[in-house]
Amino acid sequence: MKIKRFISRTYQRFSKWTFEPGPLPDKGIIIGAFHTSYWDGFFMVMALWDLGIPFKFLVKDSLGKGPLGPIIRWLGGISVDRPRNTGMVEGIVSQMADLDQVQLVIAPEGTRKKKDYWKSGFWHIANQSGLPVTLAYIDSNRMVYGWRESIHVSGDMAADMEKIREVYKDAAGFNPENGTPPRLRGEDA
Repeated sequence: MKIKRFISRTYQRFSKWTFEPGPLPDKGIIIGAFHTSYWDGFFMVMALWDLGIPFKFLVKDSLGKGPLGPIIRWLGGISVDRPRNTGMVEGIVSQMADLDQVQLVIAPEGTRKKKDYWKSGFWHIANQSGLPVTLAYIDSNRMVYGWRESIHVSGDMAADMEKIREVYKDAAGFNPENGTPPRLRGEDA
């Protein structure tokens, strides 16, 4: 872990971006918004390496099985076959139950392009596991990244997303024009 912390602190020393850490539970789910660039994931890795916090993250199946697969798995990546219902939520909930200290990092937008909705997997994992959701951000307006607060989902998707929208209302991703507003398809059901 010392080499990871050294890499992280060296990067942060020379970066124009500033890391703003907030409180983080021992175990939980970190969602990051807005996911508009591969830099978003890089910033999160640097932040967690700096603090020495173990983490896993979800990544699309093609990245996890491609030539970068071994590196992604070494970093903590878990490949997800997004188009198919493979029991991913139940599998993640089961894996998280067996760990004492870990953060599961998810970019709920699911892509770096603007879409109508976020992916709801993070909400379902949090709802089934009882784990808190920490709200991480990339804000290009202020050139900062980090996380603010953690919430426990209530089982009321619309009410939970209203809290999340409030936190992200002033943030802008690395490429703000590509950010997807925090909204889940299930809110419209």
